[in-house]
Amino acid sequence: MLVFRGFQHPGIAPQCALTIGNFDGVHRGHQAMLALLINEARHRGIPSCVMTFEPHPRDYFAKATGQPDLAPARIATLRDKLTELHRCGVDQTVVLPFDAKFAAQSPQAFIDDVLVRGMGVRYVLVGDDFCFGAKRAGDYAMLDAAGEALGFDVARMNSYEVHGTRVSSSKVRAALVEGRMEDVARLLGRPFSISGHVVHGRKLGRQLGESAAGREDGFRTLNLRFAHWKPAASGIFAVLVHGLDAKPLVGVANLGIRPSLDPNDINGGRVLLETHCLDWPAALGPEGAYGKIIRVELLHKLHDELKYDSLDALQIGIAKDCDEARAYFKTLHAETSRQTTRDRI
Repeated sequence: MLVFRGFQHPGIAPQCALTIGNFDGVHRGHQAMLALLINEARHRGIPSCVMTFEPHPRDYFAKATGQPDLAPARIATLRDKLTELHRCGVDQTVVLPFDAKFAAQSPQAFIDDVLVRGMGVRYVLVGDDFCFGAKRAGDYAMLDAAGEALGFDVARMNSYEVHGTRVSSSKVRAALVEGRMEDVARLLGRPFSISGHVVHGRKLGRQLGESAAGREDGFRTLNLRFAHWKPAASGIFAVLVHGLDAKPLVGVANLGIRPSLDPNDINGGRVLLETHCLDWPAALGPEGAYGKIIRVELLHKLHDELKYDSLDALQIGIAKDCDEARAYFKTLHAETSRQTTRDRI
């Protein structure tokens, strides 16, 4: 998949089938829309294209008005969004910066300058609640009329439901906030995950747990930065780590701001996903994970972030989390084994 920052780029296809949206999480409703888009693009012999925004429009307006609470919690980073769009089979994605100039653009200017002259659209697919342009003045009827006048087709996709529940980013966010990870997986069609490069931290985990864990590396952690300040998920999770070994590694992870530590430490109080593998691959050695791209699946929430009064208390808390994660995976393995046995019968 080709990725472009902005639509004024010589590598963008001169014609395309396009859908427009934030696509936070790329949930099952998004996936159904993308499948329809890709099918239409293939029948027309043109590339499929997604237009998305960074920052999220509501992020921009929250900052512009000084009301941070208006910003939606973020399901996925831009990296993970693009990864999922690629997995869905999209040919190209255009990431538009949502700024003051773009926010002030009239609906007609968006149609003329962006869709027609910029993207060369031949087919546009939107959701049933799609609005565009300054003050969201443009709607589906306006876009459809423009398409008829300017020579491109416009289609609208109704809401996508699973077991009678409308699938939406809002539903995914709510499930993440409440720690209902099985519901999240049903809405996404896959386990919720975060990916990125492993970065250096304080290396405090190596000191913690030496006596409790009984080994030299203590509670070694893999640190991933979550680029947005307001993740929809937070807390302590039982996880699977992909990208370090031939098979996924079980672990426990903290997603958040680490309230027990100094906010002025090396990571500057930013949101981190800190993952401890319960069994560290010996082949990696002490430094072998840094710089690697890993994907961490958050399967089960153990509890919210806790503030410990001392490093000793933090060490005891981490050891307890590790025990609970091991118990979760033991139960999960037993349930999987029983299901496999039933399937064979």
